[in-house]
Amino acid sequence: MLTHLYIQNVAVIEKVYIDFDKGLNIFTGETGAGKSVVIDAINAVLGSRTSRDLVRTGEEKAVISAVFDQIPASVRLRLAEYGMEPDEDELLIQREISADGRTGARVCGRPVTVNMLREIGNDLINIHGQHDNQILLSPERHIDILDSFGDLQEVLAEYQEQYHMLHRIEKELTEIREQQAVKEQKLDMLTYQIKEITEAELELGEEEELESEAKALKNATKIVENLSTAYQNLSGGEDFEGAADQVSAASAALSYAAKYHDGLEEVAGRLENLSYELTDIAGEVASFAEEFDCDPARLNAIEERLDLIYRLKHKYGNSIDEILGFLGDAQAELERIETFDARQNELLLDQKRVRERAEGLADQMSRMRRNAADRFVRSVSAELRFLDMPNVRLEVQITAEDFGPKGTDRVEFLISTNPGEPPKPLAKIASGGELSRIMLSIKNTLADKDEIPTLIFDEVDTGVSGKAAQKIGLKLKQVAQNRQILSVTHLAQIAALADTHFLIAKRFSPEKTYTDVRKLDFAGRVHEVARIMSTGEITDLMLQNAEQMIRMGAEKAD
Repeated sequence: MLTHLYIQNVAVIEKVYIDFDKGLNIFTGETGAGKSVVIDAINAVLGSRTSRDLVRTGEEKAVISAVFDQIPASVRLRLAEYGMEPDEDELLIQREISADGRTGARVCGRPVTVNMLREIGNDLINIHGQHDNQILLSPERHIDILDSFGDLQEVLAEYQEQYHMLHRIEKELTEIREQQAVKEQKLDMLTYQIKEITEAELELGEEEELESEAKALKNATKIVENLSTAYQNLSGGEDFEGAADQVSAASAALSYAAKYHDGLEEVAGRLENLSYELTDIAGEVASFAEEFDCDPARLNAIEERLDLIYRLKHKYGNSIDEILGFLGDAQAELERIETFDARQNELLLDQKRVRERAEGLADQMSRMRRNAADRFVRSVSAELRFLDMPNVRLEVQITAEDFGPKGTDRVEFLISTNPGEPPKPLAKIASGGELSRIMLSIKNTLADKDEIPTLIFDEVDTGVSGKAAQKIGLKLKQVAQNRQILSVTHLAQIAALADTHFLIAKRFSPEKTYTDVRKLDFAGRVHEVARIMSTGEITDLMLQNAEQMIRMGAEKAD
């Protein structure tokens, strides 16, 4: 349960520290004192969506910390999944909201995402606010309430798995049928493209080699002329010696001199090597000139090949590598289209199997819902009688509809508030006070379906008074025997039943407004209950009545 709450710089609250007790914790105060701010702070520390407007004017950030004990097993399991463990059976949760809109959260001192915080918070506290009554006015939400009461979660999860699988199968079948319409055209195009690229027999690096060869052939005359010149300069002619012969003669002379001078041996050796190298180069130049093919037909063939590669690049990619990649994709696409019929037949079998399974689960859920509906009506009706609504008749209307995410049922709660009148939709019949009591009855009916230790009721008494208000208070007191209850109220009948009573009040300075939260002692409780009953001055008689209400409330609780 929630044991401590620290709030700093949240709206009109500058800094408060609240110690909660087990049982029924009641908040009261003047309208606008800031009771909703406390609930907003608890919502925020549990991971609800926040905004920078929550930060107190002029401050850099808001800080909220909450400490819980008696941690439910579901929360411990969730924490273990995140690699965390509470300290000494206490769990610390912190949330910060900056004035620039950024937020941060920590659990057990470790940073967590808001989604993680929300998942943990959902199993720590259940908050019922005034807006929750809108659930009753939305028939599409009624099926969730009935499913929770009837313990349909496991069957529903299995059904939804089949339902979403069926949806994926049918989506793929639709895509295949749409593609069937253009199948032949697509087949012809892919077959042509694959044939055109395959017959070209392209090779990686081929284009560069062809371009290099074409360049040489286009300059054949210049190449031959310069090869001839180079050879003559190296080997000489009839009337002159070439460079190779001259270096050879120089090498012989230098080798002869080296016989008589040791210092010439090294340079003589170098010149001898150069002589051999020049002779080899002359031979290679001669061989290259003899083998060089400057056939014009070869050049034409190369240019035709390069033109083919250019045309294929224009269609299928900027390089041979990209063209071959296109070929691979086209072959895969062709194979996929050619297997359309086989895939379609496979999907049709899967569709039949999954639909049969989904239909079976939907039928099972329908039976479970109809069985749960009778028990739900009996349980809620008993709660309503206790809450001074004995003439209200509740009916759960279940009608068939097409397959949907929650099966084939449409669920709606109908009520009749007067004997003899047929049940009608809640939105057309129930008043605000009746909605509050119906929702409280449903909450109590569902209370045993989870192990959430703390329940918060934010002005659950809206629209009620007198005996009905006292019955609501007694019901809250009854539930608080097994769970911690936090409730905001404007009614003395409910405040008088508190185990722990907090007063939320404003104080003012010339510059700012402050909200304080104070735990009341017995005398403080008497004064506050009398204030709630009064319309002006608090008289001694009002104080006596308030004290009597509080003492009677304690006796009724016992």
